[in-house]
Amino acid sequence: MWITTEITEDTEGKLSIPPMKIFSVSSVVKTILAVSIPLCLLIYALAMPHKPTMTNKSENSAAAKPDKPAEAALSKLTPEQFYVTQQKGTEPAFTGKYWNHHEAGKYRCVVCGAELFTSDSKFDSGCGWPSFDRHQGNTVDTQIDSTHGMQREEIICRKCGAHLGHVFPDGPTDTGLRYCVNSASLDFEPKDAGEKK
Repeated sequence: MWITTEITEDTEGKLSIPPMKIFSVSSVVKTILAVSIPLCLLIYALAMPHKPTMTNKSENSAAAKPDKPAEAALSKLTPEQFYVTQQKGTEPAFTGKYWNHHEAGKYRCVVCGAELFTSDSKFDSGCGWPSFDRHQGNTVDTQIDSTHGMQREEIICRKCGAHLGHVFPDGPTDTGLRYCVNSASLDFEPKDAGEKK
């Protein structure tokens, strides 16, 4: 929109510019935001791929609560393993034993020994924690985690309830899932000698 005005000369020879009607910057910005934000949200919602189904949700599952780990099992944990698995802690990124681990084998729960993931489902997500696209059998459960001002899907060991990490719907494989797991919640069992990934 162009604003034009007519410049006139008064009786004394001075140029006179009549007042122009100009919109305030704040009203223009408010109008743009009022229109663009809902439009962007609509475009974002339409562009999002179908959210992969998170399996084994605790609130939808008929399964019984996990068994509480025995004191003997808990006493064998390091302080970091206890913090992560029992107090729902998180190890710093790029510091865990398995974030850059590429040996073939099985990843088990550090508390109860349940087989959780295999090296076949592990991939490098660049996030600094071991990442898997699927869990083994019916060994991992999920529940809502609303801490830190966000809502995420927490993953726990179905057998003992140990906190493992979180699952996100941004995985690069056909499952569309990324199980982001704390190394401190895992033990690794290598495949027999001679077998390679």
